[in-house]
Amino acid sequence: MKGVEIKKNLSKIVKCKILSDKYSRNFYSVDSSSYTIKPSAIVFPRNETEIIKIVKFASRHHISITPRGAGTGLVGGALGKGIIMDMSNLNKIKIQNNLVQVQCGVFKGNLDNILKKHHRFLGPNPSIGPYCTIGGMIATNASGRYSLKYGSMIDNLVQVRIVTSNGSVMTLPSDNSEIKKIVKIIPRDIAKKFPQVTKNSCGYRIDRVLSRKDTPKLIAGSEGTLGIIVSAKIKTHRIPKKIILVIISYKTILDAVRDASDLVKTDPASVELIDKHIAKHVNIRIPKKSGCLIFVEFHNDTDLEQIRKKSTGRILQIVTSHEKIKKLWNFRDAALGYSLHSISKNERMPTVIEDAVVPVKRLPMLMKLLDILISKYNLKIITYGHAGNGNLHIRPILRHKDNKIIKKIAQEFFIGVIGIGGSITGEHGDGLARTEFIKLQYDAQTYAIFKRIKKSFDPYNIFNPGKKISQNSTITKNLKI
Repeated sequence: MKGVEIKKNLSKIVKCKILSDKYSRNFYSVDSSSYTIKPSAIVFPRNETEIIKIVKFASRHHISITPRGAGTGLVGGALGKGIIMDMSNLNKIKIQNNLVQVQCGVFKGNLDNILKKHHRFLGPNPSIGPYCTIGGMIATNASGRYSLKYGSMIDNLVQVRIVTSNGSVMTLPSDNSEIKKIVKIIPRDIAKKFPQVTKNSCGYRIDRVLSRKDTPKLIAGSEGTLGIIVSAKIKTHRIPKKIILVIISYKTILDAVRDASDLVKTDPASVELIDKHIAKHVNIRIPKKSGCLIFVEFHNDTDLEQIRKKSTGRILQIVTSHEKIKKLWNFRDAALGYSLHSISKNERMPTVIEDAVVPVKRLPMLMKLLDILISKYNLKIITYGHAGNGNLHIRPILRHKDNKIIKKIAQEFFIGVIGIGGSITGEHGDGLARTEFIKLQYDAQTYAIFKRIKKSFDPYNIFNPGKKISQNSTITKNLKI
């Protein structure tokens, strides 16, 4: 069904805004990834009732629905050919002691401002934080720099309300008979088949579902493939009274990651790395031979002498001013933007291998894997990210436009990451970039359970098809660069 027809038919069912013009379709054909897919129509439901009506319409006519928050995702998860469902109208917030009940379209920046008045904050804190939505953060199992201490969305998600593909509403945890069946098919020892890392957004997180109470965790990282997220209850945390930021310089990234596992033992809230391409923008004096900086933040009193003992780098600053700490973190949060400054007109930086996570002690092995790829494919690499979690954002800069090379690099890199006990995505999700490689990450039995879960929640396969479960190769098909 063409966009004009979708708009005409849906307008008889719902009163919300519906767009199918060329400009709007072009606008929603991109997100923050390297991909482009033009949708047929865009809908802006105002409430749960309208979502249900739209979903039932799409199911009857076999039209796909891709839910979209702010479009800040990096792997094409918010792109689709059918209906894009813009969730921005669902923006209610309700504070409940150490929880917050929030609708999916709420921007994290707005939530942060409200929570601050209650001396609370949300643990997961992506660098794009103020501009992403809570629904998108749940869909990708977002983490950010404080996940060392406060976990990812999956660790903070208490309850989630979704609309399934038959138009019914489900609040997880649930006593629904289908949910009970899903819990039963998950082997008790399934966690052994998952990488032993501190964060993971690859596949469905069945390793965290031990009972009915854990079923909200199925939605964390599901990328809109199981249902339309309407609202959620999420844990919040008290804002720490004391914050200390330690900035350490290292000659090489390898030196820095060798220290990472020891630095984690000092109970930090964050251990973040930025390479020299990004560090040169930070407004502090940095040694000329510095290859990278490590930011270590503490949310309690800490023995700074332990930091000196465990770090082989040079401590540049110890900062206790909340305002100055915030300004310094702004440089780290702008790492993606700074990395783009390193690209010339004839180069490109597709976001396909940028989110690997490995056990922290094996970060040196990840760097050796990168060295092999750099030498083999003549790459320039920009690196930053969550060293304390073993989750580095690795951005290769290519000097030619050969999509076959992109897929070869990705496959070799992912096989290497899996081989050292890691996951192909720590917090950004699978999307178009990595869905086809999920079968490399997990064995056939685990992938078969993924398929059964997808079919249970979405028997009509209308929710964000081609993500998480797919037989097709999508890594280069819709690349726009």
